[in-house]
Order: sequence, then C-alpha cells, then structure tokens
Amino acid sequence: MSNSFNTWPLLRRTMRAMNHATPTATPPIPASSPEPARTAPTPGVLPTGPSSRWWGLPLLWEMRADYLGFVTRLQRDHGDLTRMRVGPEDAWDLLSPDLVREALVTHADQLIRWERGIAVFEQVFGQSVLVTEGDTWKRQRRMLMPAFTPKRVAGYAQLMTDAARSALDAAVPAGQSEALVPMDTLWTDVAMDVILCTLFSESAQADARDAAWATQTLSEAAFREMFMPFTLPDWLPLPGKAAKLRALRALKGLVQRHIDARRREAGVPSGAAPQRTDLLHMLLALRDEATGEPLSPQEVFDQCMVSFQAGHETSATTLLWWSRLMAEHPEAAQRAQAEVDSVLPPGQTPGPEHLAQLPFLAATLKEALRLYPPIAALMTRRTTAPITLGGVEVPQGAMLRITPWVLHRDERWFAQADRFVPERFLDDAPAIPKGAWIPFGVGPRVCIGQHFAMLEMTLLAALLLQRYRLQLPEGAAACAPKLQVTLRPDAPVVLRLQRR
Repeated sequence: MSNSFNTWPLLRRTMRAMNHATPTATPPIPASSPEPARTAPTPGVLPTGPSSRWWGLPLLWEMRADYLGFVTRLQRDHGDLTRMRVGPEDAWDLLSPDLVREALVTHADQLIRWERGIAVFEQVFGQSVLVTEGDTWKRQRRMLMPAFTPKRVAGYAQLMTDAARSALDAAVPAGQSEALVPMDTLWTDVAMDVILCTLFSESAQADARDAAWATQTLSEAAFREMFMPFTLPDWLPLPGKAAKLRALRALKGLVQRHIDARRREAGVPSGAAPQRTDLLHMLLALRDEATGEPLSPQEVFDQCMVSFQAGHETSATTLLWWSRLMAEHPEAAQRAQAEVDSVLPPGQTPGPEHLAQLPFLAATLKEALRLYPPIAALMTRRTTAPITLGGVEVPQGAMLRITPWVLHRDERWFAQADRFVPERFLDDAPAIPKGAWIPFGVGPRVCIGQHFAMLEMTLLAALLLQRYRLQLPEGAAACAPKLQVTLRPDAPVVLRLQRR
C-alpha cells in the first residue's frame, strides 16, 4: 500500500485468483456485539492482529468493503494496539487516545505522512501544506498560520453570512410555509457559495453544481485509489478515469480563473480596484518572516485548491449529518433554537462576537463531529525511526493507522457512545480525554482550518435555526455512513423545513 510496493506482480496474481472465487460481503457489526477487549498494550509484548495469510490480501478485501466495521472488530478482538501484515506493509492500528497522542505529538518528528495517501492527494492539491513534508511543510505552515488565527478568521464571518443568507431564505419556496428539502443539495450549495465568497469574494453562480460534482467525483476516486498499490495513468480507458479527468479540469480551471482575475486587478490604478478582505488576498499578501519571500504562484494555486476542497466538502458533510441529527432529536433542536433566539433578536445576523453565547449550539455541532467525523479514517503515518508506543517498540518503516470513528465511539471515553448527547461538550460536563475527540486531527499536523470550519458551521447552523424548524418526514429511512475520503450518508437526507 505504499509507493514502494515491489510485490505487485505476485499480489496481482493472487487478486486474480480471488476474483474467481465467490466474494462474501463483510457482515455488519451486530447491535449485540460481545463486549470489546479494548485492552491497553502490554509493555515489551508485541501486539496481535488478524491472520495475514495470502500476504494479507483478504484483509485488504475486508477493509475496502467496510473499513469502519473492520477496524471496530479489530479493536474488539485484539485491543488498542494491533499489528498485521498487508502485502509488504507492517501495519499498526492505534485505537486509544494515549497511543494516538504519543504517536502524533510525542513522536511527531519521527513520522511522515503515508506515501500512498500523499501520492493520491497530490494529484488534486499539488505541493500544498496538506501533502508536503520537512522544511517545505514547516515554511508553508509558518506562512499560512497568520491567515487562519481565530482573530483573522473572524474577519471572514460577514463574507460567510452574506453568502449563506439568500440560499437559506430560498430553501422553502416563497409563499409556502414548509417544504420537503433535500439537505444534501442545500448544504452543498450554501457551503459552495460560502467558500467561493470567502476565498474569492465571488458567488458560486453557475459554477456551483459543476464544482460540487467535481468535488464528490474526486473524493470517490481518491478513496478507490487508496487501496491500490499505485495510481494507473488517468488517460487509460478505465472505469471512472474520464470522470476524474473532467473533475480535475473543472476544479483547477475554476480556481485558476479566479486567481488570474485577481492578478489582473493588481494592474488596475490604485483606488480603481475593489478592496479585498478574502482569503486569496491574504495568501497573496503573505511573506515569510525569515526571508521576506511570498508564496510562489504554484503554492498560491495549491493552497487555494486545498482551501476550496476542504472548506467546502467537510463543512457541507458535517452540516448534513447535524441537520439529520437535529431532526431526529427535536428536544435538542428546540433547546438550540431557544438559545439562538435569546442571543439574536429577530433579523439580526450572527457573527463571531456571538459564538461564546451559543455554547449548546456549538455542542450539537461537536457531537455531530464526534458521531460522524468527516475524516473518519485513513489518518496514516510512516515511522522514519524506531519509536515506542505504550511501552512497545515500533520499528522504522511501520505504517501507523488512526481511525477517529473508533476513538469517537469508545464507551470508555464517551458514555452511551452511540447516542446523540450534546451535553457532553458543555463546560460543566466531565472532561473528555485529550486525543479521544479528534475530528481535526492532533499534533503539529492538526487541521490549519479548524477555527475557520467551526466558525462557518456555527454561523450557518444559527442562520438555519433562525428561519426554520426541522422535522424528519414520516417513514424516513435510517441513514448509514458511507466512507469515501469523507464520511457521507448512504442515502439522500430529506427533511421538512417549516418557516418560523
């Protein structure tokens, strides 16, 4: 599963043999599963894991069919630290907060990102802060941080709310008191408009649907390719390749058009060009404190691609799950709505100054992120030197896998872990162990846009609750999570929105 996958011919023959066999679907996790082992590693004792017969290819088969179920069963059967062989990979799963923090914080300097993941993401994000390593990553991170501090992010709030208001107002057609609304489409359109306005001070307009399709297409393609030893050329006439190429052209063309327009503005006489406060303005104005150098044109493009893709997809996905959860739990929705009403008079737009006064609304979003983290799995690292985790020696070259889905649903850290309980994130609730809730990651590589994301989602959630009551239509089917790169519902989410 890395770029140094030298046993591919052997694995290909084995996969061909497996394809002639009758595959069996990975069974779902039963509601009455045996009590998980959830045991901490024993210092000095190598961890166990599932059988790696046939070079671990049956394990890869299981992971691709149901990755979240596979890792959940892995912890149940083998504890918090497991080890298995998958092809040439020495794969370790870290399934407790202490192990995750020990790896990503204590041993951060002895880890790099998994090469296969980088190879997949580099096709979209180039040499951005999401994929670079070493001195290049440190320089980019250092330069970008000023654009994503809480104070700076607060300056984007009006761009966010200006972009969202019209789409939310129109969610229920004029003259109607209520409507059945496809929330997937609503949040995709809103988040698309927000990220384009925040990045470029422009509305999505005709680009929105094409960009949303491209984002989803690239997410699906990336997930497929994660489980392949290398990426076959996109020009090959294989299923999904033509769609992937169209999606890449669409997104890159959209971003480049906006950057080119901004550079043309730079040649307009002083005072004639509009004053900009958006993220692209910040990226173009950044200077390295050490050298005074700006980001290169390619770096500006790559950072815009990351901001666009991550800022749209993860926020839209989280708000989609949050909407469904609020409709399923009307008492929590009413409490959040009452809180919004108490802080914001009718017609007043929420802003960053109101966030501290909306703790329960924030708690509902954090609980949605716990139950359905957008990046639920595939946070993977490679050790560049021997390290120790839980008193166990981990060799150089090991693959470390971290699965927030399993951490977030562990009864040791979250009582009634499968239930929606926003109160667990209020100030008077018992403290949550560090490393148990990691929707944005942890350590030096923590998501640089986490403050941006929480501000955006809180403002948009408040705007929705100001306007509508959310109801689950009678007979609505349950939503199961479907893992791609992000975690999305496996079926459309349709809710009844009633004007207030």
